[in-house]
Amino acid sequence: MNEYIFFGLFTVFIILILLVDLGVFSKENHVISFKEAAIWSIFWICLALGFWVFLDYYGELIHGVENYADVERIVNKYIAKTDRNGILVKDNLELSVQNYRDKMSLDFITGYLLEYSLSVDNIFVIILIFSSFGVAEKYYKKVLFWGILGAILMRFLFIFVGATIIEHAHWVLYIFGAFLIFTGGKMFYEFIKGEEDEEIDTDDSWVVKWASKIFNVYPRYVGSHFFIPLPTYEAGMLTKSKFNKKNTANSKRHSKKRITWAVTPLFIVVLVIEFTDLIFAVDSIPAIFAVTQDPYVVFFSNIFAILGLRSMFFFLSNIMHLFHYLKLGLAFLLSYIGLKMLAASWLKALGFTNQHSIFIILGILGISVLASIIFPQKEEETPKKENIE
Repeated sequence: MNEYIFFGLFTVFIILILLVDLGVFSKENHVISFKEAAIWSIFWICLALGFWVFLDYYGELIHGVENYADVERIVNKYIAKTDRNGILVKDNLELSVQNYRDKMSLDFITGYLLEYSLSVDNIFVIILIFSSFGVAEKYYKKVLFWGILGAILMRFLFIFVGATIIEHAHWVLYIFGAFLIFTGGKMFYEFIKGEEDEEIDTDDSWVVKWASKIFNVYPRYVGSHFFIPLPTYEAGMLTKSKFNKKNTANSKRHSKKRITWAVTPLFIVVLVIEFTDLIFAVDSIPAIFAVTQDPYVVFFSNIFAILGLRSMFFFLSNIMHLFHYLKLGLAFLLSYIGLKMLAASWLKALGFTNQHSIFIILGILGISVLASIIFPQKEEETPKKENIE
């Protein structure tokens, strides 16, 4: 088995799970309960842990390792020089493969934990998006499904293009490290100054402005539909709104072109979530490249974390306000990963490994949660925004 066959099988497996989820569990639009979200969160976490165990026993199958030369080639290609010591044992294929499995499985679980942690900030923003666009709760699941599907495709491109760049220009990792420190510092500054956004200005959104110029946007929600058919005369009557910047003069011109379909605001929300994930990917993907330069391990850890994002959203959305120090913790987490990338050689000389990184990540998250419980945020009474169906 080679990389392409394994990757193809993995992709088919993920697609089947998503199709089962969409076809079996998503037939009816309903509000996801806390219990249902908890069960699905446990399922996705167990699936990721199962893949971690698989890598620990059969990790060499990903790259089709059959002999010592294969192990040596893969180690030299995907593992940083500072991390290669102790993996290859000359003329001992079995021990070399076992060492490689241990390294790969550790990198996967570290990357998964890191990506899962950074997803918390993504959830903060998704909550704001749904609130600002007035999306009904029963449609959250459908929007997140398609948003996550698009995120998987974008991550695939980001990761393998990034891996190619790093392979030919390793110094790019230092740029990634500096960028993560800057991002962490920016998050820390915004937290201290209390500059966190509590609502998204839908009228000022770049995605909304772009979509309203490209598509005919129906001015209100139509159930869970992303697209709706319109008679020609009705398509020509679409009026200007925050979702549709085309004016009435242009609408007559469009009616002559026999426009019979329009997108709904729910589709615009999906686009906004896709764009948001694109922004977060700029932070999270470089962070995982600090753990491993193997694009397959980076991709697998990313996918399992993203698959669990939707259930984690429903699990945390109603209690997220209780953990107000999590954003501060994520600021420290990004800064730590950035420093780790810049000082990789020095840390390796001190005997620092990804096992230590796991404890640091868990420690930062644990302290953030504990601090939130000990020092709860003062509640502010704010009027609730009504959902639009």
